[in-house]
Amino acid sequence: MIFITAKFKIKPEHADNWAEISREFTEACQAEEGCLWYFWSRTLDDPTEYVLVEAFTDPDAGAVHVNSAHFKKAQQDLPPYLQETPKIISQEVDATDWSELGELAVE
Repeated sequence: MIFITAKFKIKPEHADNWAEISREFTEACQAEEGCLWYFWSRTLDDPTEYVLVEAFTDPDAGAVHVNSAHFKKAQQDLPPYLQETPKIISQEVDATDWSELGELAVE
């Protein structure tokens, strides 16, 4: 799978509304056939930083994602809300889902 994390620094005046600002794009991404997951988390020590965690079944699904109409629309619509260009890590990994974190096993 393609596993991606990206950090977004949102302008302070828009940080509390980021979920709504990005909702249309997020829902479109989540509906993509090759999307395994696509969700946002807000960083606890910086209220203007959001981390996007996403995964796609394979490189072809990732290519469909970045070439989609909703991705191109987001490239136009979202940057005005950002403080800086987002940072990304994108890797192809040998997995199909999350694994258990054995060190914190719940009995």
